[in-house]
Amino acid sequence: MWAPDASSVVLDRNGAPVPMTRAGEWWEAPCELGDGDRYTFALDGGAPMPDPRSARQPDGVHDASAVVTLVPPPSFTPPPLADSIVYELHVGTFTEGGTFTSAIDRLDDLVDLGVTTVEVMPIAAFPGTRGWGYDGVDLYAPHEHYGGPAGFRAFVDGCHRRGLAVILDVVYNHLGPDGNYLPAFGPYFTDRYETPWGPALNLDGPGSAEVRAFIVDNALQWLRDYAVDGLRLDAVHALYDQSPTHVLEELADAAHGLDTPKLVIAEHETLEPRLVDDYGLDGQWFDAFHHALHSLLTGEQGGYYKGFGTLDRLVAALAVGDVDPSRLVGFAQNHDQIGNRARGERLCHLVGPEKQRIAAALVVLGPFTPLLFMGEEWAASTPFQYFTDHQNPALGQAVRDGRRSEFAAFGWKPEDVPDPQNPDTFAASALRWDERETPPHARMLAFHRDLIALRKANPGPVTVTSPAPNRLEMHRGSLEVRVDLVNNALEIGGSGYGHP
Repeated sequence: MWAPDASSVVLDRNGAPVPMTRAGEWWEAPCELGDGDRYTFALDGGAPMPDPRSARQPDGVHDASAVVTLVPPPSFTPPPLADSIVYELHVGTFTEGGTFTSAIDRLDDLVDLGVTTVEVMPIAAFPGTRGWGYDGVDLYAPHEHYGGPAGFRAFVDGCHRRGLAVILDVVYNHLGPDGNYLPAFGPYFTDRYETPWGPALNLDGPGSAEVRAFIVDNALQWLRDYAVDGLRLDAVHALYDQSPTHVLEELADAAHGLDTPKLVIAEHETLEPRLVDDYGLDGQWFDAFHHALHSLLTGEQGGYYKGFGTLDRLVAALAVGDVDPSRLVGFAQNHDQIGNRARGERLCHLVGPEKQRIAAALVVLGPFTPLLFMGEEWAASTPFQYFTDHQNPALGQAVRDGRRSEFAAFGWKPEDVPDPQNPDTFAASALRWDERETPPHARMLAFHRDLIALRKANPGPVTVTSPAPNRLEMHRGSLEVRVDLVNNALEIGGSGYGHP
């Protein structure tokens, strides 16, 4: 146990205290722990706390950690990013069951759709039963309510048996506000930087070597022990690091040094070529393409859509310049762009089917690695709203008030903003898989299948032009895509898609 400033540390193993001895900044004790054993640490006579590197929290984030033994996973070789079609999902709302096990039952549908890669929103343990996962506090422990370590391991194996790669969304720029015990153990955080979500992790100050190891080892756990094929790093612009070697470069080197090739993809608020060119990451989410496409199709120009909304901006995003477009992940929808709206509306709730098809064609047949958000392929009727299950009443109220205050600036009345703490907000976001068989959902699903098949059948470079105002042409190899934004008409290889 790394606890450099502690005067004493006691390990509690299944109720039996074991004093630990100092070894430099570390503490150790001769004590065997077997699979399933529960244990905690107490520093300087304080209350027992879970292990910062806990692999399992069977009774929640405030209780004892449990030892987990994982059988070495079978090998799997994922497709390169350039050949991937990514499908983002949230375990809790992907199916009615809301677990890794119930998600496995729907993987064949993703194979039938034609996607190659499943991207899973964060699963690190967080308080309560429901949430987006970006407030995780036990970064090494898969959320117990989803099925814990065994469930996630089975999910990854289920994907691999079907030829699907798995990318896991991980959050290293902050931890959640409830159940974060890291500051009690050592200098994991610094007051020299501040993130929008609270204190920044200490990546370049005194004690930062072990904090960096904490992050890199966590990445390697998912990639090695769970056989995850890649990581999506959340909001790396909030990883403040002035070290000679940025922690992102260190992480990428470690991931690429494994026996099986792994992907490291970053989310950044702006397009940053240095993430790939200097740090060695494999790719980056490309928000500017989404903003240009969404603003043009919906007419929305407030907030971060300011300055977008013209065809020129969309063409410029599609013709991104010197950056290899296959290393950019492009999308019309994702968890942020839907869930951070007041009511969590999808694109299909904002525009008609003609514009939905235009968006889908530009995403799937465009120059970027395409990403679909769960349910997008059939224009799901359900929203994806922001939901939480904070067990601390004061924290729950603060989140509720903050959400309402945020959208009051846009003219929303408090009663019209869904309560994140209300279980109904979570339930409303669960996909309804049976609606895929009924029009108009079935037609949209068939359209997405066709688009993905066309992409796979037409590899090659993509060029984009605007031959006339409000018209866009895109060529993928010999395949031609024409868009008429006045009549919302779409033509792909001679076939028209101008009507519902």
